[in-house]
Amino acid sequence: MADTKNKKTLLTKKEFLRISQTFANNFNMPIEPLGITGRPLRGLNCCCPKPTFCKLIDATTQGHNRCVQDRLRSMQMAFETGQAYISICHAGIFSVCVPVMDGDDPLGGLFFGKCLTQPLNIVTDNDIEKRLRDLPIDWSNVLVAADKLDIVPTRTIHEAAEFLYIILYQNTNLDPRIIKWQQNKTQQQARIGEYIQQVKGRAETIKYPYHIERELMNCVKMGDKAGAKDILNSILGSIVVQNPGSLNILKARVVELLSILCRSAAEAGVDINLLLKRNSGYISGAIQIDSQQDLCAWLAQAITEFIESVYEIQDTSRISRLNPVIDFIQKNYTKNLTIADIAEAAYLSPSRLAHVFKEQTGQTIIEYLNRIRINQAKLLLSTTDENCTQICFQVGYNNQSYFNRIFKKVTGVTPKNFRLTVRESN
Repeated sequence: MADTKNKKTLLTKKEFLRISQTFANNFNMPIEPLGITGRPLRGLNCCCPKPTFCKLIDATTQGHNRCVQDRLRSMQMAFETGQAYISICHAGIFSVCVPVMDGDDPLGGLFFGKCLTQPLNIVTDNDIEKRLRDLPIDWSNVLVAADKLDIVPTRTIHEAAEFLYIILYQNTNLDPRIIKWQQNKTQQQARIGEYIQQVKGRAETIKYPYHIERELMNCVKMGDKAGAKDILNSILGSIVVQNPGSLNILKARVVELLSILCRSAAEAGVDINLLLKRNSGYISGAIQIDSQQDLCAWLAQAITEFIESVYEIQDTSRISRLNPVIDFIQKNYTKNLTIADIAEAAYLSPSRLAHVFKEQTGQTIIEYLNRIRINQAKLLLSTTDENCTQICFQVGYNNQSYFNRIFKKVTGVTPKNFRLTVRESN
């Protein structure tokens, strides 16, 4: 039965065709649009044939019901996190749900996958058989059908999920603000969680990092959103470690940090009266928030807006020349960059750039470049199965020993131990 209960239309047929064709051209996978009840949407699912494996399972009442429940759980997780939810379904194959929301209204999900990430072997055979042994189906037929499922590497699944999310909201009139808020909140909590896992493995007592508040201020003044948020998350992580479950202490620290952000923007030249008015609103909002995740996300949003106010007012040549430098590094960090290469992007001599960058950011160009590379390495270690050597070269290093040394200097642990810690926490 098709889902006809949506108060709003999930997608028009024209929108869906444009999205599904673009997606298929890039990843050669069909999309299945489902409504909020987990049922197919009439008129939109004609181009998404089910694999024989799924047809065999769906033909049984019990298997069909499990499939529907899986879809509902996936949509709920996607709505709550604001991002694509990747899971292994009750039958043992991969499934991806990209959430479709319009403002506050959850409308349904775009599903794809129905694949394996590696060819069948004795382990996956046994897993599928264990999951389906109570269904009234011929196991030999299921095994043959499973062997015909597409094989899609894990990394490709993640890339496809992000791509579909982007083209969905680019090609429709859906309002993505709420879902972006959920996504930002989820990603921030993941970063804070990474920091907490790192510091818990260290022997020293964790103290509030007053010494990096100045780095946070410098990032705000130079308009470095990514750098500011990285530093913010480490500060928030240290607060959570020291005071687990204490929302009031976190609120008190957030109020202090808001004042620091306000002062940073003022030092960058933003009108103090405007900042005080804006900061008063932030503080009032923070006090009313009753969850740790929302409070942390609220502060991250404040950082973004303070930095944007700096962008609006900043007109000094030194700051304006750093913007292309930051942009150049973030786009080219995977290459074998030299300071001369970076200086050329800012039309400055290497020595002049080094002086201005250090003066405005509180760190050297090499320190900033290393942080960008190590952050990407952490992401790859957390979300892929690629080995440390592959990741070393992917993020721009050409010497694994040097990569290991810099990684440990920045994070406090080796790449291998970082991956083990992340996986143990999941």
